Amino acid sequence: MTQDNTKEKIVELEARIKKLEVALFSTEGVKISVGGKRMSAKEFLMTKKIETTTQKVLVLGYYLEKTENMPSFNATDIETIFRSAKERLPSNINDLVNSNVKTAFMDEAKEKKDGKKAWYLTSTGENYVEQELKK
Repeated sequence: MTQDNTKEKIVELEARIKKLEVALFSTEGVKISVGGKRMSAKEFLMTKKIETTTQKVLVLGYYLEKTENMPSFNATDIETIFRSAKERLPSNINDLVNSNVKTAFMDEAKEKKDGKKAWYLTSTGENYVEQELKK
């Protein structure tokens, strides 16, 4: 490989890395500040028009998937993110998740997570968070 080919390859690889970074760090609905930092869970909640605790569980599930790269989450994960966001912990997270399942915003994951039932957002749930809960 010649020196010119090496330089071309480096430029090509840098462009590919940049594209991957953009895809990884600028997810739809979870904005990044100018400094490249992700929003906290509390900040993200503040960008949404949330009227019910069921919606809050949905939004925080979305946050877990998009910023924490969790393909599925369990009740413990939701409890942890509520605490991280300094939000009052709901009395029965499973009931709130089941309400989201009934509206097709969430669905049960095939595999358990840490030995517990796990869920993920459906495309309907993602669209609802991104479009309908915008402030």
